[in-house]
Amino acid sequence: MAELVYRPVIGAAHTLFKALDLRIDMKGTENIPRTGGAVLVSNHIGYLDFIFTGLTARSSNRMVRFMAKESVFRHTVSGPLMRAMKHIPVDRAKGEASYAHALDALRSGEIIGVFPEATISQSFTLKSFKSGAARLAQEAGVPLIPMALWGTQRIWTKGRPRNFGRSHIPITMRVGEPMPAPTDEYAGAITRRLRERVQELLEAAQRSYPVRPKDAQDTWWIPAHLGGTAPTPDQVREAG
Repeated sequence: MAELVYRPVIGAAHTLFKALDLRIDMKGTENIPRTGGAVLVSNHIGYLDFIFTGLTARSSNRMVRFMAKESVFRHTVSGPLMRAMKHIPVDRAKGEASYAHALDALRSGEIIGVFPEATISQSFTLKSFKSGAARLAQEAGVPLIPMALWGTQRIWTKGRPRNFGRSHIPITMRVGEPMPAPTDEYAGAITRRLRERVQELLEAAQRSYPVRPKDAQDTWWIPAHLGGTAPTPDQVREAG
């Protein structure tokens, strides 16, 4: 079926990124399967992460269907677009329906995008992962595709103003090799291994990032353990 909305939206996003003069560095996109279902799993540091994550599948001519908060689907502008792009609403009070929807999509050969931290990490470090991605991959018999992105928090993230000026912000993305999700293995063990792999990719993206902490004029977007002034995970928890 023709993607009458998704492809134009991706094209518009690509045009916007060019207008903003973002320096996008993607590696590992060949790991996105050209056919068949998969669960694409990424860290979550900014409001536009789903757009950047979706771009990694562009070279494979795939559309990623993201699991997103149900409230986004109720918005007068984003709601119709999200539905037309076949993204999946997640109502925490009715989680089983969202899970079943995603499982059907995977079995139909779709790529489902998941942010297993569930919310944006304000410390810009990895939070704990929920096991839903692993369970979906197990039940659908599809691989997990780990990836990490870095720099998107500088454009728009929780608690910070949007930066849509022509600021030449680098965006770095790394996609890892597919990971199996054996049905005879505990989902928690797969989730721990998945998180470790995303952490490795995140560190690779950070090492490749062209702006070093010592050269940054403002370090609010750099984690504390890397020498920045972002709050630590403990500080984020204490702030509530």
